[in-house]
Amino acid sequence: MSKSKKPFNVGNMPAVIETKSLIDIKAKTGNLYESIAIASRRANQINISIREELHNKLEEFSSHTDSLEEIHENKEQIEISKVYEKIPNAPILALYEFMDDKIYYRKNDNDLFR
Repeated sequence: MSKSKKPFNVGNMPAVIETKSLIDIKAKTGNLYESIAIASRRANQINISIREELHNKLEEFSSHTDSLEEIHENKEQIEISKVYEKIPNAPILALYEFMDDKIYYRKNDNDLFR
């Protein structure tokens, strides 16, 4: 695996976590809780995709034998794990995408309780 390839598209995310204004988050939808719900749903999607991608890459290195003598360190496996450890948390990525209008969302106008 080449070190230059990022496993998940983090784009031009800042290296430092920035505090977001609740007023700015609320301004996106008009409701703070709705904005947070949208970002949390996206965070779940990101988390699932990163986890599946990591498991698929590490599956290549798994051995199906239970012998302790055959267990050894694999440098490629360690490098893959290190790259995935450097990825920002899914909620941080999701909030960044939400604030940059990279998430498509829609409101359900057919509210059952109106």
